[in-house]
Order: sequence, then structure tokens, then C-alpha cells
Amino acid sequence: MRILLVADQSKNTAHLRKGLLENGFAVDLADSRGVAGDPSRRPEYDLCVCDGVPNPAQLQDLRRGRQQAPVVFVSAREPFTDFLSRVRSLLQFGNAQAMDSRQIADLEIDLIRHRATRAGRRLDLTPKEFLLLSLLMRHAGEVLSRTVIADQVWEINFESNTNFVDVHIRRLRSKVDDPFDKKLIHTVRGMGYVLEER
Repeated sequence: MRILLVADQSKNTAHLRKGLLENGFAVDLADSRGVAGDPSRRPEYDLCVCDGVPNPAQLQDLRRGRQQAPVVFVSAREPFTDFLSRVRSLLQFGNAQAMDSRQIADLEIDLIRHRATRAGRRLDLTPKEFLLLSLLMRHAGEVLSRTVIADQVWEINFESNTNFVDVHIRRLRSKVDDPFDKKLIHTVRGMGYVLEER
């Protein structure tokens, strides 16, 4: 799941970002003045976290675009574990657009509890592998380029002369596809990867 963290680059911001990343969330940072760039080209966010309270005009800018993500405010005095519980609860119960689980064929992922199963067997995924699988699952049937995958999962600019994404897809396939007859993660030559039942 992708979170927009709106803050002033304080020590608390770094703590929040680190904690969210360690718990398997993709995190984009924006300063309290708003988000630059064309709203239609911004990623879709499942949640907007504000470290502090932006004014209404700033909130309108932050939420403008392709979907209305719920907004949660956090205080520097709030323990991170309490904040994380609030985030998970809001994602699970407070946003009708955010399904807490998704399924394709016999593969199912629980986006809130960060669990994945295939044919009823629990998959032992690292946080990044889960994030990669959840990205593919949220865009099931849609071919994702290596550039998009690198940006959404690792927040890096992808260089075409590396096989960084391919290596991680191979590791994910070893857990999601290799033990099973039916393959769900497919390579689209010259374009990228797609998760779909064939």
C-alpha cells in the first residue's frame, strides 16, 4: 500500500518514514506546502499521513488527483506502535476503495496483515517481496514496466542497463510460482511484467 507522508522533514518525519517502510508500505514524501507536479500524473495513494496540520488549501492540493485518500494526523508524542495500529485500522475499515484482500486464481494477499497464501499455503515473503507482489496484484492484468516497478517498490530511478528488477522478480517467482503448476507472474517481452491467470 502506498502512503503520502506530508511533513516538514523533521526528525519525527524520518522516524515515521523509516517505520512505515519497515512495515512494508511504500512512502512518498511531500512538504507541508503541498505536492508539486501535475495532479493527474501523481500515484494513487491509499492514505495521506500529515505530520502536523496543513491548512485546508494545502489539504485540497494534497488530495487532488485520481482518488480521495483518507487523511490521518500524527503527533510527535504518539508512540509509533499506536500510530501504526491507527493506520492499519483506517486502511481496513475506513476506506471503501481499499480492499483488505485480493485474489487471483489460488493466490490471495491480505494487504492489511501483510500475508500472502497460494493454494492455502502461507508464502514466506520479505517486506519488499510482499510490496512487489501487492503492486502486481493491485494492477492485475496490467503490464508494469521495470521503471514503474523500481519507482513504486524501491523509490529509485531505474537504469536500463541493470537487471535489478529482473533479479527480484525471479526471487518472487521462486516463492509464488515455482512450487505450483500454474504460473501467474508473466514476462511481456520488451515491456515488463504482469500478474494474471492464463
